[in-house]
Amino acid sequence: MTSTATAPGPTAPAPGPPPSPPDGRDRAGGRSGLLGLLDLPGQGVRAIVRSAATTPGRLTVIAVGLVLLSLVAGLAATLSVQDRDDTISGVIDHREPLAAAAQQVYRSLSDADATAASAFLSIGTEPPELRQRYERDVAEAGAALAKAASDASDVADAAAPVDVLNQSLPVYTGLVETARTNNRLGYPVGASYLREASELMRAKILPAAQDLYRVDTERLIDEQDSATGFPWLATILMLALLAALVVAQVYLTRRTNRLLNVGLVVATAAVVVSLLWGAVALIVQGSLVGGGQDDGSHRVDVLVRARIAALQARADETLTLVARGDGAAYEKDFGDNAAQLVGPDGQGGLLGEARGLIKDGDGVAKVADAAKAANDWLKAHKEVRAQDDAGQYQEAVDFAVLEDKTDGSAPAFRRLDDSLQAAIDVGRQEFLDDTHGGDRALTLLAPGLAVLAIVAAAGVTMGIRERLREYR
Repeated sequence: MTSTATAPGPTAPAPGPPPSPPDGRDRAGGRSGLLGLLDLPGQGVRAIVRSAATTPGRLTVIAVGLVLLSLVAGLAATLSVQDRDDTISGVIDHREPLAAAAQQVYRSLSDADATAASAFLSIGTEPPELRQRYERDVAEAGAALAKAASDASDVADAAAPVDVLNQSLPVYTGLVETARTNNRLGYPVGASYLREASELMRAKILPAAQDLYRVDTERLIDEQDSATGFPWLATILMLALLAALVVAQVYLTRRTNRLLNVGLVVATAAVVVSLLWGAVALIVQGSLVGGGQDDGSHRVDVLVRARIAALQARADETLTLVARGDGAAYEKDFGDNAAQLVGPDGQGGLLGEARGLIKDGDGVAKVADAAKAANDWLKAHKEVRAQDDAGQYQEAVDFAVLEDKTDGSAPAFRRLDDSLQAAIDVGRQEFLDDTHGGDRALTLLAPGLAVLAIVAAAGVTMGIRERLREYR
């Protein structure tokens, strides 16, 4: 027997792993690495679409969508109410006091100018009460300026007038002291220093104070408007949620032949309560804050402008006498400010506007007192001018500045200023009362909306879960 041997041939190579697809997919058909991460959203959408093809999947998608919409709508409503509440608190605690401080700056500086001129007209040693009044006005203006300028660094329109006031006020007081010193020594140059101080006050300081008051008043109005604006986003989301809940219940009724779903009914009730509570609270709040603007801050602005016009006219009246025959420009300014205060016929102007705005409350009597005092003052001013024009200079000065002359200019002006201040105080109190009322209308609304949103989300979860159990 013979045998044959076969020579060994080359060994076949072991099979290797199949090559990866050229588009970066793994063997299971998915993408790997960064491409896999980028493909995750698409995979999620496709999974949701596949799941939604079945009734349990559709119910799950509905539940997730309603829960998310409930939470988003509740969050938007809660934040909107909280922001409005914070705005109202800011108006009460910050913005209105700043506007009042800016008004006080203007008022104190105007009165300081008029008081300095009145003191200058006094023979011999200036009356202590006028000196004290001037010093009090300057001190009050400085304190009010510090308060009004507390947030001016972030507002260019407010920073500029604050800088002017800080730089110019020491110059003004220095000129007044120089005029006072020269007047005590009997030097006629004192009148020139006083007129220079008054020109600085009128040309630079008071316009800056007026700009500061305007800026703070505009910011107050803007925040009041913001506190009464309509919450569009929150309202749209809540209405969309309500509509989605109704549609979901109709769908479940048709699919399950059950008339009501307790969980969805609870969620719908929570949304309806949120809408009704929010609507009533915001209507009341908007009405009260709007009333605070109309009955308070708007009236106060008119009265403040009336008081400023009166103070400027008073300074014109005394400076006309200081000028000794060279005060035609001051007298013209007096006529302009008087017309602004009471109108050409004595029945209009800013006081007439205030009478039209204030129909009830304590403010009516205060404005009526101011109007009567204004007419008495203008009548006394005519007597001052008549005496001065007749060459009775000292009699005119006495009639203009002495407080003991009951029919004189000074007592009448003081009654006017006191009545305007009282009317302003009434307006500010009405603003605070109405705005505080608006703030109270929002009490517990923000946390209440948040709780109701959670109740709605929980109701949706429980209601849909009961239906899903039927498919297991």
